[in-house]
Amino acid sequence: MKILVTGGAGYIGSHMTDMLVQKGYDVVVLDNLSTGFREAVLNAELVEGDIGDQSCLDGLFSKYKFDAVLHFAAFIEVEESVANPAKYYHNNLVNTITLLDAMVAHNIKQLIFSSTAAVFGEPEYTPIDEVHPKQPLNSYGRSKYLVEQLLSDYDKAYGLKSICLRYFNAAGCDPEGRLGPRHEPATHLIPLVLQAISGRKEAIKIFGNDYATRDGTCIRDYIHILDLCSAHLLALEKLASGGETTVYNLGNGNGFSVLEVIETAKQVTAKPIKVIECGRRAGDSAELIADSSKAKQALGWQPKFADLAQIIAHAWHWEQKF
Repeated sequence: MKILVTGGAGYIGSHMTDMLVQKGYDVVVLDNLSTGFREAVLNAELVEGDIGDQSCLDGLFSKYKFDAVLHFAAFIEVEESVANPAKYYHNNLVNTITLLDAMVAHNIKQLIFSSTAAVFGEPEYTPIDEVHPKQPLNSYGRSKYLVEQLLSDYDKAYGLKSICLRYFNAAGCDPEGRLGPRHEPATHLIPLVLQAISGRKEAIKIFGNDYATRDGTCIRDYIHILDLCSAHLLALEKLASGGETTVYNLGNGNGFSVLEVIETAKQVTAKPIKVIECGRRAGDSAELIADSSKAKQALGWQPKFADLAQIIAHAWHWEQKF
């Protein structure tokens, strides 16, 4: 199969591209390199361009006869999305419509969409399954949920089949240390914690210690990047074999608090860390834990790197390169 990976020079996209190539897929990456890195694209062709550029897409889709698109090209920072919603709606929603329209025009009928647990908002129950009410707390989550709704309409109208994968918290990196998160400044907890331990940051900030959780800090479900990518591969195979449009939650089903992540990182690295307690951030939920039983049953997916210490150890291997 010939696959286009949008955002394939970024953290998740680069790991996905690498896995696809290793599995024998013919992969082209489209990335504008605004947050991605050219050298993160291993053994695949990189086209520098934007998903919102219709002429770029038309040229790309005319040159290559893609069987499917894996779409990772989105802005993902919750705090920024609250401060600058226009940026998120324009790229994550409007530009995605441009991509979908180009796919329809060129008769590409299979899409794997990178969605997020942020579509749920403050959970009414945990673990969170796919039918949980959708009440996003920020523009990032709303932009992703709007695309999910669009994809249902595009299937009915144009026959574009899609699988949306709602990530909980992607973490870790390639165990061999070839790929990892490089976005600066880092925004995800585990890279921030490890940067504080390595000395690249002065301290780790805890945003809120008064949530209704076991230790007052936010709880998240961390899923290893390779487990995330393996689910994409299974979803792609599902569509290729005639699967219908649907959505799956992806997580380990275990939640760890900010304080628990910090403590585990101290144990893994055997190093101290300076902690600064701050007030809550806008748009943060207290607890997000996935019910991934649907993906396990329908795709045969099973996480292989569910241990938090192992996830952090792989990420620490990457952090030590800097």
